[in-house]
Amino acid sequence: MKQFVKLFFVAVLGGLTTYVIADFYTPNGESPANSQRSMPVFQVAANHPVYSAGSTSDNSDFVEAARLSLDAVVHVKTKSQPKQYYNPWSQFFGGERYYSQQQRAAGSGVIISGDGYIVTNNHVIDNAAEIEVTTNGNMTYKATLVGADPSTDLAVLKVDGEDLPSIILGDSDFLQVGEWVLAVGNPFNLTSTVTAGIVSAKARNINILGYDPTQDAFPLESFIQTDAAVNPGNSGGALVNDRGELVGINTAIASRTGSYSGYSFAIPVSIVQKVTADILAFGKVQRAYIGVNIANLDAATVLENKLSVTEGVWVSGLVEGGAAADQGIEPGDIITAVEGRKVKNVTELQEQIGKHRPGDNIEINVLRGNNAKSFSVILRDRYGNTEIEEQFEAEINTVFGGKFDKLDAEEKDRLKIANGVKISELTDGKLRRAGLKKGFVITHIDKQPVETPDEAKRILRSKEGGVLLEGVHSNGAPDYYGLGL
Repeated sequence: MKQFVKLFFVAVLGGLTTYVIADFYTPNGESPANSQRSMPVFQVAANHPVYSAGSTSDNSDFVEAARLSLDAVVHVKTKSQPKQYYNPWSQFFGGERYYSQQQRAAGSGVIISGDGYIVTNNHVIDNAAEIEVTTNGNMTYKATLVGADPSTDLAVLKVDGEDLPSIILGDSDFLQVGEWVLAVGNPFNLTSTVTAGIVSAKARNINILGYDPTQDAFPLESFIQTDAAVNPGNSGGALVNDRGELVGINTAIASRTGSYSGYSFAIPVSIVQKVTADILAFGKVQRAYIGVNIANLDAATVLENKLSVTEGVWVSGLVEGGAAADQGIEPGDIITAVEGRKVKNVTELQEQIGKHRPGDNIEINVLRGNNAKSFSVILRDRYGNTEIEEQFEAEINTVFGGKFDKLDAEEKDRLKIANGVKISELTDGKLRRAGLKKGFVITHIDKQPVETPDEAKRILRSKEGGVLLEGVHSNGAPDYYGLGL
């Protein structure tokens, strides 16, 4: 039997040939308590030098870069809630049929402000019941989860501390292929480890983040690829340039074994700053869209359309009523730049758009035939709105799976009702699973009349356990639904 078990595990390990997120986690934290928070003070590098091709930094070693970054990188340890597992051998050898096990794991994090805000990976703290961080100076703190974003694999933690050593934020847009970088973290529980390498590529999409619109998970992958050694435990740690400025958060490795094989990937600090600021200010990430279907330029597209360029993003279609369509962008246009930043492929375009929020007015440059054109586009969210979406409103749209609209006087007269809000959009969520349909008008929630979408959200926010929804269908027929919260 022992020999069989050994052979089984050897066979399983031998079959692992995939991208590996550089930690082994299960954990979970707490959701943000408030939608509005005081913002920490980030240290941002005053000047971002632009190197000409072939130039190098004046630094001959990485001592100063390591000194500036080591104290700002922390060791993150998590404990999950104990889980019960069935013991399949109990019927043969006796013993308990079920046993409990608490999972523990460890990774890294980066202090981004002196008052205790820390950035790490979402997969580091996912499902964690307890989070503990230890600084390079051996100070240990209990951490709380402020917010997380699975779409970028980022999370923000908070510890009660003052004047903590924080890192200086660089600018990943200025990072160049071939530039030296350091990975700072805690691989294999070897605390405060520094490794060096170069930027091997930028804007890499390796398809490791899950797509789940029901949970508002729309992956944004535009990784910095390096050959700095990164291993399990490095996740959430710092990728810094040779000036000690944060340019990325180490996240994943490409490996057949689960250990470093020559390729590691980091989230650019431009995305880290945007996601962190959104979580702290609004409780959730504000995602912006231009409303286009896009594709990379390939040889067939260039040849078929007799294009004069081979770099850029091909607009294959438009979202009806989207921002791009409203401003005159057309199918067949080639997007070449966003806010003056050149984009060569889909991943680079998504990274640049990912730095903005709904309502931002940005400049998009396109090539139409042989003519260069510029468009001013006001970005929108996936529902077509330009307003910032608060945390609870996001839960209505994702967890509940619906969007509420106010009724006008004509609709009230037709349905012979005095008040109500209409379900104008319905995706997979609590409302659909309860049996409600698009177009249903909610007139009362637990016998309380509702007049506006904000009022409906406020009432739902105050309820626990379950509620009774009362209303009418689009044909005027009355109906009732029980909704679990």
